[in-house]
Amino acid sequence: MIDVRRSGDRYPGGEPGAGIESRHAFSFGPHYDPDNLRFGAILACNEEHLVPGAGFDEHPHSHTEIITWVVTGELTHRDSAGHTSVVRPGDVQRLSSGGGVRHVERNDGTEPLTFIQMWLAPRDPGGDPAYEVVHGIADSTPYDVPAAGAMLHVRRLATGERAELPTAQYVYLHVVRGEVRLGDVELAPGDAARIAGETGLEVLAGAEAHLLIWEMND
Repeated sequence: MIDVRRSGDRYPGGEPGAGIESRHAFSFGPHYDPDNLRFGAILACNEEHLVPGAGFDEHPHSHTEIITWVVTGELTHRDSAGHTSVVRPGDVQRLSSGGGVRHVERNDGTEPLTFIQMWLAPRDPGGDPAYEVVHGIADSTPYDVPAAGAMLHVRRLATGERAELPTAQYVYLHVVRGEVRLGDVELAPGDAARIAGETGLEVLAGAEAHLLIWEMND
């Protein structure tokens, strides 16, 4: 099964008047869709755009693995466990909310900020919150999220380059930049493919491409 979801089909959100524009790939907030609650471990894949000075005030999370990938700009993070950091393009940020944590996310820089944030359901809810930032993760270096039975692959492809997709129970492909072909389907920025029960798939970059690929098993 290959289920392609286009960028234009995402649910709009955020607070445009406050400089925050969001696009949600899954049922989120007032956009409730019982047929689009999750795929594998993924509960949310949000594309966030914040103007300088905009941000999300302190808010709670629990029982969720939150992975953030900055596309452009700088994301300032502060949480109730005492972590403070600035996340930049090429960094992977993980917040394991455990039994509960509160945090703030802001664009304290001078340039517009765009980031992709993905929420995953842990196999065992609860526990202590944890936080990590991996700076400048290299191409093809997998980032393991064992609490959710998931692994993130960051791929940066040159024009004409091919990449094999992992074989897993569930694979989620999100196009950050560029264009790729998956089988006979063209995928553009913001498009995603939800893949289950398929093997031997690969993508071909029609233009320099930047991909986030989740490999998930129950």
